[in-house]
Amino acid sequence: MKERNIPLVMLVLEALSRRLPLNYPKYQQVLEELGRRQAGYKGEVSLDYFLRLLPMDKYTILHDLNLPDGDYNCQIDTLLLTEEFALIIEVKNMAGRLIFDTENEQFMQVNNEKEKGYPYPIAQAERHREHLEKLMAEYKFPAVTILYLVVISNGYSSYVITGKNSHKVKALVCKADVLLKRISSIQNQYSKPILNAKEIRKLSRLLIKLNTIPTNYIFKKYQINKTDVLTGVFCPTCNHVPLIRMKKKWYCTSCNIYSKDAHVTALKDYFLLIDLKITNQQFRVFVHLDSIDTAGRMLRSENNLKANGTKKMRVYIPVNFP
Repeated sequence: MKERNIPLVMLVLEALSRRLPLNYPKYQQVLEELGRRQAGYKGEVSLDYFLRLLPMDKYTILHDLNLPDGDYNCQIDTLLLTEEFALIIEVKNMAGRLIFDTENEQFMQVNNEKEKGYPYPIAQAERHREHLEKLMAEYKFPAVTILYLVVISNGYSSYVITGKNSHKVKALVCKADVLLKRISSIQNQYSKPILNAKEIRKLSRLLIKLNTIPTNYIFKKYQINKTDVLTGVFCPTCNHVPLIRMKKKWYCTSCNIYSKDAHVTALKDYFLLIDLKITNQQFRVFVHLDSIDTAGRMLRSENNLKANGTKKMRVYIPVNFP
């Protein structure tokens, strides 16, 4: 129902990595999270090898859900829906030795003799389950059992579960190559249908509709203001900013190339970081254009934009985004 694309949070971080000054206080932290997200995405993609073997008539699959949760973002890597249960899959693509400390609720990675701590995946998955339960109750869906698994997608890593609650967590963690076996075991435990096919379709459409670009969450997390974002059109060849408008094209004063459509990436960055609608004036300010007519032609020529309103009140909204 929702195919796997580059995660929205990753697109936001990529746009930020382009549009924050290199000396920005949180720039390095943004880059580090982007690196982790990119590794995580590779792990999620590798999981598709196993998920494709699930019977399509039995499982509805939704990837990369970003559900607003107050000032936070409930980001679910993969959600499986069946008539009997729902299963949240949180993917960890990490190298080395992974330690789940159940007594202190800690998660650590030991790699190249270096130990590093990360948020506890079990607590994270539990919060996601609670949020999904509240959401389903709010929209009057039957109370289907919602389960979760933390899946280690790196085939060369190992993991250990320690502490007095290790027996409880053991059933919640697995490597990717035994995921289907775990799903089959869950299916055997939950055989009573709770949701019918119509309710599953309705729930899937709702979750897709609620899916939101996590811009505000990322900005609050790193204390970034929208005024901190660099404006202008980037050069597609050398990344210089801003390009200038010359001979009906974008011209780079750094590498002397011309581009006809370099503003398209700037538009995507605007929708990811600023707002999901844009006016002629806002577009001109963001890409450094003076001409109202030129800006209007550019916006009208974009097939993925629809216009609402007239004259100064006209706004342009992406039809499909990202």
